[in-house]
Amino acid sequence: MSLTLRPISAAEHLAFTRTQRSVSFLQTPAWGRVKTAWGSESLGWYDGRRLVGAGLVLHRPVPRLERYTLAYLPEGPVIGWTTGLDAWIDPLAAYLEAHGAFAIRLGPPVRTNTWSAAQVKEGIADPGIKRLTDLPSPPTGASVTSWLRDSGWLPQNPEDGFGTGHPQFTFELPLAGRSEDDLLRGMNQLWRRNLKKAAKEGVEVTVGTDLKSFHDLYVHTAERDHFTPRPLPYFEAMFAAMSAEDPERIRLYLAHHRGDLVAATILVRVGAQAWYSYGASSTEKREVRGSNACQWAMIRDSPAAGCDVYSLRGITPTLDADDPHVGLIQFKVGTGGQAVRYVGEWDLPLRPTFYRLFDLYLKQREHLRRRGR
Repeated sequence: MSLTLRPISAAEHLAFTRTQRSVSFLQTPAWGRVKTAWGSESLGWYDGRRLVGAGLVLHRPVPRLERYTLAYLPEGPVIGWTTGLDAWIDPLAAYLEAHGAFAIRLGPPVRTNTWSAAQVKEGIADPGIKRLTDLPSPPTGASVTSWLRDSGWLPQNPEDGFGTGHPQFTFELPLAGRSEDDLLRGMNQLWRRNLKKAAKEGVEVTVGTDLKSFHDLYVHTAERDHFTPRPLPYFEAMFAAMSAEDPERIRLYLAHHRGDLVAATILVRVGAQAWYSYGASSTEKREVRGSNACQWAMIRDSPAAGCDVYSLRGITPTLDADDPHVGLIQFKVGTGGQAVRYVGEWDLPLRPTFYRLFDLYLKQREHLRRRGR
């Protein structure tokens, strides 16, 4: 297979994306307009005159050396990952190195393991099981991992599943061929009870546009849960860019109880996949279960929009009942979905000296972050 690679327009990139059933929203042209602090470009792979693959590249400059960049393709590119990876990746590396990249970071959208909700529950209950990877799971995608390692790529996947990029472990709910009753039956007793509670209390979930109210609640959530919130202009840019690309691409769900906003979530859809992207909830009135009501509204709307998968996004791989992070997977496993491990993110140093300096910069920044500076 002989492929050529060249820049493509946002319109060409979007047209290709619309022919695919599975493309991450992080690989749409709109995402480049959301990440305003990064440069971005769309690249296309051609077999003759036919566009057969595409990727959004985000360019991150090196501090004080803006001539060189880290070329980042989050959850991409959208190529044929099953065979002939040299033909796909070699032209990408050559192009990006010629245009000033000191390294490339990829996040192949390739699964390596899947665990059912029942397996996860059993693992949490078993004191001898500490991580998802302690549970049996037929491996897939091993050829991609082997090719990356043999070709000099370096894994960027921390033990806890979260790093500077996007999570390697996610929780996903299959939707294809399932009715609302099927989805409800697949949830655990606590989830079903919470949804009944929300309905009994009169929680109303609507799709709206009030980003300011969402952001106020999101900041409140950040203060309570000890994370750094994104500013309101980030969400405004996100909605503007994604809505311009497709009016149904992004939605804001708002849960009210007797006039009070008690929960809010953001849903993103591309092709046959939907993602729970951001969430916020009030500390008061948590007993009315607004967060569960928002989730159910997003889950229920996704099959109607033609989605096969609803992703609750990242989890940590811990199944240790004493680990505070286990609560995250316990909440998500209640939906009855499955835990999924992906190949993760990998770096290819093109200019080793600059790559080492960049790695040192990231480590110093993380050290300062942990010290609260």
